[in-house]
Amino acid sequence: MGTSTRQASPFLSTFPGRYYYDPAIYAQEQECIFSRMWVYGGVANSLPKPGDYRVLQIASESVIVVRNKQGALQAFLNVCRHRGARLCSAASGHLNGSIQCHYHAWTYGLDGRLIGAPNVLNRPDFERALYGLHPVALEVWQGMIWLNLSNNPPSLREQLDDPRVHDFGSNGAIERYCIANLNVGKTMVYEVQANWKLIMENTLECYHCGPMHPELCALLPQYKTGLIDGNDGTEFADNVEAFTITGEASRPPLPGLLPEDHRRYAGYFGMPNVFLNLLSDHVAIDWLEPLGPASTRVTSEWLFDPDAMASPDFDPMDAVDILDLVNRQDWEVCELAQQGVTSKAFAQGGNYAPLEHHIRDFVDYILEKLES
Repeated sequence: MGTSTRQASPFLSTFPGRYYYDPAIYAQEQECIFSRMWVYGGVANSLPKPGDYRVLQIASESVIVVRNKQGALQAFLNVCRHRGARLCSAASGHLNGSIQCHYHAWTYGLDGRLIGAPNVLNRPDFERALYGLHPVALEVWQGMIWLNLSNNPPSLREQLDDPRVHDFGSNGAIERYCIANLNVGKTMVYEVQANWKLIMENTLECYHCGPMHPELCALLPQYKTGLIDGNDGTEFADNVEAFTITGEASRPPLPGLLPEDHRRYAGYFGMPNVFLNLLSDHVAIDWLEPLGPASTRVTSEWLFDPDAMASPDFDPMDAVDILDLVNRQDWEVCELAQQGVTSKAFAQGGNYAPLEHHIRDFVDYILEKLES
């Protein structure tokens, strides 16, 4: 009797369904990934003046990032050392030289030192140096803020050098765009009712681009095929001048780019929470903050050359409108996927088609981190 062999499946498996909604798995991710890795926290130039601050959610912690009086960025847990009250409630703003708790007026310098505590500070048995704000590790790389909740974190460079974590590449593209010299021209915040991994999986592939993003594919025709390589990027359509809602250029190219950068889009993913969009006349950065098993805040920042922004007719919206449209299309399908992952039909997970096989590397990395 002859023997037959079963043909290998063209598909690879996703996470099992519970990985997208189980509170216990979500809590484990926050502990093993977001509490230990360096996470992206915005561009440094978004906080230009001493006292400018931003509040971020990292794992279970609220974190204040603030520029101190000496002009350096620092980060602290957003918790008063007295009775644990939240210090800064707004997502961002400006502090006039200090951080004061609304509860009992304990007051901290922009460097985290305790500088005021009514009826306590001058007691001889009170060691104020022990009651400063809890610091959070902060590094700035290429103009981007990175934060780490660990007490003794490894260097950011160690994480950036791991190709499984970042695909920023070695072709010098990030350096050419000089993100540290760009300023934020527009910020948009989205509340997406989907697990953070569904959003990252969507970001990592373009198999969905043809059905979901006709406007994007009109600008970047290779995306219609689903065949993309983030490190090499892809060319604009022949009639397209820039990555704008009209396809027309309204700003000069960023200084320092190569001629081949002028009509090219490149996207770079960085674990666990950032995606860089490099364009001829601007950079757009999407980054996420998981808020719960089925809820994620996504912030998009559009960065432009300061000289272009100084022009009286500067208007970022032609660049903003196209990515905002693509984002909203993505959030719609991510939320539809979130509604499906709780079904018994998805209990064992779904499948990645061949064009999505690289997402399995993301899955394997997450599973490895959860076991560490």
